[in-house]
Amino acid sequence: MKLTFLFLASFILFTSCIKDDFVADTVDPILRIDQAVDTLAVNSEFRFTALYLNNIGTSEEVSILWQSSAPEIISIDPNGLALGLQVGGATITATFNDDGQLVQDSIQVHVGEQTVIVNTARSGTIATTSSYLLEGDFTLSALGNDIELSIADNYRASTALPGLYVYLTNNPNTIASAYEIGPVTTFSGAHSYTIPAAGLNDYNYVLYFCKPFNVKVGDGEIQ
Repeated sequence: MKLTFLFLASFILFTSCIKDDFVADTVDPILRIDQAVDTLAVNSEFRFTALYLNNIGTSEEVSILWQSSAPEIISIDPNGLALGLQVGGATITATFNDDGQLVQDSIQVHVGEQTVIVNTARSGTIATTSSYLLEGDFTLSALGNDIELSIADNYRASTALPGLYVYLTNNPNTIASAYEIGPVTTFSGAHSYTIPAAGLNDYNYVLYFCKPFNVKVGDGEIQ
């Protein structure tokens, strides 16, 4: 009798989980300028680089076209090396032609007395994509050579799942190629995770998965 009850409970939980499963695992390609430089000193150089993520959220080496909206203020060569020529501002744009589809990213850069590199935190909101409770805000910030994911006090997650895990990823539809932070052990309130040897712009999403059944529970885009 006890074994029958356990089997039925597991079956109900499994089928309940499956209803929330995701079939599609593709995303729109993204091109992202890695560095955040607010000001470039006159007569100084700065090399920009960009990260291209394909339609499954993994990085690829691609040929990038670099452009400056005001080349008389900031010039930039085909390798992303920018030179501040005079005081003013310009938009630096990175473009990749993905089989006729242009994927771009742009940043505003000023030329002034000294170079100022901005290393700001990123943030977002976790929301459920399933029938299970999952909500809360988060902040991703640099911590030396590492990054720290800080979950806010308004976070709440269901304790009913048989193995909830948290990940960082560029594809919110799958845990393939995602960075596994670990199992969720805090289901309410503020807490944090340290991710070693990672950059602030390496990932676009915080992702929660029911690991035993490979089912998505929720996510949050990192803005």
